[in-house]
Amino acid sequence: MPCERAVAQTEAMDLGLKDRVYVITGATRGLGFAVAQQLVAEGARVVVSGRTDEGALGAAERLGAESAVGVAADNSDPDAATRLIETARSRFGRFDGVLISVGGPPAGVPAEQITDEQWQSSFNTVFLGAVRLARAAAGELEAGGVIGMILSSSVYEPLPGLTISNGLRPGLAGFAKTLADEVGPRGIRVLGLLPGRIGTERLQYLDSLSGDGDATRSHNETTIPLRRYGTPEEFGRTAAFVLSPAASYLTGVMLPVDGGARHGF
Repeated sequence: MPCERAVAQTEAMDLGLKDRVYVITGATRGLGFAVAQQLVAEGARVVVSGRTDEGALGAAERLGAESAVGVAADNSDPDAATRLIETARSRFGRFDGVLISVGGPPAGVPAEQITDEQWQSSFNTVFLGAVRLARAAAGELEAGGVIGMILSSSVYEPLPGLTISNGLRPGLAGFAKTLADEVGPRGIRVLGLLPGRIGTERLQYLDSLSGDGDATRSHNETTIPLRRYGTPEEFGRTAAFVLSPAASYLTGVMLPVDGGARHGF
């Protein structure tokens, strides 16, 4: 049958990640580490960052010394972007992209109780730190390069108890879209990944704020079409594809990875 012949002629998809080099921030655990792990499994090399030497070096050791190097860097540090990109070039000889995991700002605090200091600290880390990294990467990347951000479903809809995230992440999405328009003619892609309920330590903590984390998770799963939380590994595989040359015509988008939880188009 014609359809059988077509299937027989189809080759396995190569993501084209072998020997490509990516900087992954906030990659000592959770979603950032899951992405780094998948990139390494596909043959890429990574520079992973965390706030402490212990965390960054430990993550790199788990990923393998030949494929990963750890750097202690805080996104709010103005020098972090330059150090991370220079490490990629000096250690692995090239720089193909960055995935900026901007972390989770304080949760569970009512909007009227959030102080100026909390807003300023989160702005420096979550917003300005991400903008700075993306800007530095855009100046260093060549055609085929990619800039990704791990944001949140709060880009589209505010989440209860996450006022700071609701305020800052939509702005990052707007910045990413604008940057995508500007660097697209140079062959550089920019996009965002919007994790829904992925089973990380962070989400376990957020569920626990209700006083009964198990009950909260059970309720939340009923609102997801796939009826379960995602796994970090599932998110990692999606991110690896998006960052790879196989996704070379994908840019300027905010991609939900949420099991269908977002009902808008």
